[in-house]
Formats: sequence, C-alpha cells, structure tokens
Amino acid sequence: MRSTITSFVESKRFQGIILAAIVLNSIALGLETAPELVGSLMPLLLALDTLFLAFFTIEIALKLVAYRGSFFKNGWNNFDFVIVFISLLPFLQGLSVLRSLRILRVLRLISISPQFRKVTQAFFDSLSGLAVIAVILGLLFYVGAVMTTKLFGQQFPQWFGSIGESLFSLFQIMTLESWSMGIVRPVMEVYPTAWLFFVPFILLTTFATLNLLIGVIVNSMQSLHEETTDELNTHLSKQDAERKQIKAKVADIETMLRELKQKL
Repeated sequence: MRSTITSFVESKRFQGIILAAIVLNSIALGLETAPELVGSLMPLLLALDTLFLAFFTIEIALKLVAYRGSFFKNGWNNFDFVIVFISLLPFLQGLSVLRSLRILRVLRLISISPQFRKVTQAFFDSLSGLAVIAVILGLLFYVGAVMTTKLFGQQFPQWFGSIGESLFSLFQIMTLESWSMGIVRPVMEVYPTAWLFFVPFILLTTFATLNLLIGVIVNSMQSLHEETTDELNTHLSKQDAERKQIKAKVADIETMLRELKQKL
C-alpha cells in the first residue's frame, strides 16, 4: 500500500492536480479581497478555500505516509509542510491579519515547478556572493552618508540632517526615484559642485552594483545548470554501461544456445 501511495503522489497527474489547485486557490483568495465584485459568491469562495485547505492537508498526509521519516529530509517538503501548517493554525479564523497568511500557499508553486525550484536554488546558492556585495554596498552607503551629512546637512536637514536621513536619501537616489528634481537639483542650487559626489555615487551603487548582483546570480544558475548536466550525463553513462552488460549477456546466451543446438 505504501508503494502504491508513493507512486500516486509522485505521478505527473497528481502533480498537475496540485498545481491546478494552487492556482485556483490563489485566484479565489484574490477574489475574496473584492467583495463588491463577487457579491453573493463570497460564501462559496470561503467554502472553496476550506476545501482547498483540506485537499492540501490530505496531500501532506499522503506524503508523510509514503516517505515517513525521509519526508523531512527534503527541504521542499519542509517548505510545503510549513505553509500548510500555518493555514491550519486554529487561531487563524479569529485574526484577520493571520488569515492573510493563507496567500502564502501561492508560494508552493515554487516547490511544485522544477523550473521555479532551479531558479530558487540558484538564488540561495548565490547568497554568499550577494552577502559580500551587500557589505561593499553598505560601506559605500556609510561613507556617502557621513560625507553628505557633513557637506549638505546644515542647508538640507530634511534630507541629510543625520546619518539615518542621509542613508534614506541616498537609498532613494540609488533607486533613481525622483533623485534629480527631488533632491540633487535643489542641493545643486546651493552647492553647484554637488554633482561631483552624486554622479559617481549613482554609477557605483546603481549600475556597477546591479551588474555585480546579476553576475553573481547568473553565475550561480550556470553552475547549477552544469551540475545538473553532469548528473544527467553520469546517469546516461550508467544506463549505457548497463545496456552494454545486457547486450553482452544476451550475446553469451545466444552463443550458448547455438552450441546447444549443435550438440543436439
């Protein structure tokens, strides 16, 4: 029975059903936020949400039966278990803030789709490189915040009156959100040479750092792709070796049969 359940939960048809259920549940949760649109269908949506939750709970239960203790050795299984467990917490029905956590079920698309898993795995593998870039970026921001506070803080305390305000203003400048007319040009009206700081700062933090971040993630994805390709090639090589062994055994059997026929 356990092997039957394992084959069932690992089948493509079952995975397709789970994927469809997640998508439909996500749509239903979105419609719940627009009562003026759904009108009298709101009770139906709430009932469907309960039905989807029961379905996901049964799925986790089947996997626990199929895999037993090994279920929790897989990180994606742990991810699915946590998402469903949060939805099952009894006090979710009483607190609207916690009820909103039901939308976390949408994140299960990451664990269901192999493509999503690859991208997510590549992102987590690149965290060490991203941490180094974050430290470098933090140093640039700290140096820039101290400089702008000392240079422009007296005249523009709303933007550069303290290190905290300077850090926030520099972050806004890095995102290129209203950086020119909103901050830099007013500063340049008082300090005409202020562009000598802001232009290099934007080039370093926005463009150079962004390219570094993209490079780290792409490199991680490339490494993951190469590892997957190597594993596939190894698997194919083993299959080829097994085929050759089978062919050799078949040839030996044919030889033995011919010899037997000759003796007969």
